[in-house]
Amino acid sequence: MVSAARASQLRQSNLALVLDLIRRTGPMSRSALVATTGLTRTAIAGLLNELEGLRLVVEAAPASDGSPGRPSPVARVDDRHVGALAIEVFIDEIGVSIVSLDGAIVTSIRKARGRERLSLVSTVRDVARLVQAVDAQRRVGTRGNPRQLVGIGVSVPGLVRRSDNIVVVAPNLGWAEVDLAGALAAALDGDLPIHVGNDADLGARAESRFGAGRGAGNLLFVSGEVGVGGGVVIGGSPLVGHSGFAGEIGHFPVNPDGLRCRCGAIGCWETEVGERALLQRAGLAEDGGTSALDRLFELADVGDDRVRRAMDEQARWLAIGLTGLINVFDPDRVVLGGLLGRILPYVDDQLTEELEARRFRDVPRQVPVLGASLGASATTVGAAELAFDRLARDPAGVMSIASSA
Repeated sequence: MVSAARASQLRQSNLALVLDLIRRTGPMSRSALVATTGLTRTAIAGLLNELEGLRLVVEAAPASDGSPGRPSPVARVDDRHVGALAIEVFIDEIGVSIVSLDGAIVTSIRKARGRERLSLVSTVRDVARLVQAVDAQRRVGTRGNPRQLVGIGVSVPGLVRRSDNIVVVAPNLGWAEVDLAGALAAALDGDLPIHVGNDADLGARAESRFGAGRGAGNLLFVSGEVGVGGGVVIGGSPLVGHSGFAGEIGHFPVNPDGLRCRCGAIGCWETEVGERALLQRAGLAEDGGTSALDRLFELADVGDDRVRRAMDEQARWLAIGLTGLINVFDPDRVVLGGLLGRILPYVDDQLTEELEARRFRDVPRQVPVLGASLGASATTVGAAELAFDRLARDPAGVMSIASSA
C-alpha cells in the first residue's frame, strides 16, 4: 500500500512531468501524453484538470484539419496568468522583463548605461528603478488581477557559484565575490526568490527549450559580446559542473602568443573572437560599444575591405575554438548567440571552410552551426527559466504559495 506521503510525491512528480512535456513539445493531446509518459488516460485526465485549475495549462480543440469527426482537445501552456521577472546585467545595458510560462516576453524595459556605472551599488540602483517601472506596467489595466510572478532570474556575464548564488568573478564588470542576489533582495524589498546565473548558460537553456536548439539532445551554445561564454546541454540537461562554472569557454587558451585577457591569463579565446578584438581589427574603437558595432555592420554591408578581413580573421579563430569544443562534446548542433550570431551571416562560408579543414578526416561528421533564433532575447528567456525552476519542480506547491502572497 502506497503511503499518503509517497502518493503526494508521486503526484507532484507527475504534475511536473506533464507540465514540462507541454512546455518543451508544444500542444499535446491526451493520447500523446499517455503514449509519452506511460501513465493511464485517467491519470493524465486528472493531472491536466489539476494543472488547468492552477492556471498553468488550458485544454482546447485544435484547428480543424478537415477530417470527419470531432477533434480531440489538446493541452497547451496557459500564457495569461503566470510570469517570471527576468533581470539582465550587461556591460553597456541593463534590462528587466516579465516573461510568461510559454517563453514569450510580455513586458520589457532596457536602459543603456555608461561603463562608469558598473559598480554593484550603481547596478542595483538602476535595476531597482526598472523593476518598479515594469511592475507598474504589470498592474495597469488588470482590474486587480495582475499576472502572478513566481520568481526572479538574473543573468550576469560572470561565474556564478551554484551553492550560494554568489558572482565569484565577472571580469568585464570588475566584480569579485559579489552577492548580487542579496543586494537585489534588499533593494526590491519583496519576497520573491532570486536566482543568479551566467548569461551564456541561460542563453543555452532558452535556445534549447524554445529556440534554434529545440529538439537537440546535445547542444553547444556560444555567445559573444565584450566577453565570450558558452552553455552545454547534454542528454537534454544543462551541464553545470561541480560549482556551476561549466561552460566558461571564453577563457580557455587558444593562442600562447596572444594578448593578456581581463581575467589575467594570456591568449584566451575571447581575446581573439570577442567584441574588442573584432573592432580593433576593423580599425574602430575597441571600447566603442554599441555605436562602434553599428558602424562595423554598416561598413560590412557596403563591402569595406578592412572590415571584411577582420570578419574573416574572426571566423578563423571562431573555427579554432569551435573545433575543440565539438571534439570534446560531440553536439548535435552549435548555436551562436550575441555578437557571434549577428556576424554569422557575414562569415558563414568562411567558417564552414575553416571547420571543414580542422575536422577528423575519417569521421563523416558535420555539425550544423546556427544563429540563435531568439536573438538578443535568449538571455531574457533563460533568466526567466531560472526563475521558473521551482514551479517546474512543484507546480501545485509554488502556485499555492504565490496565491497566498
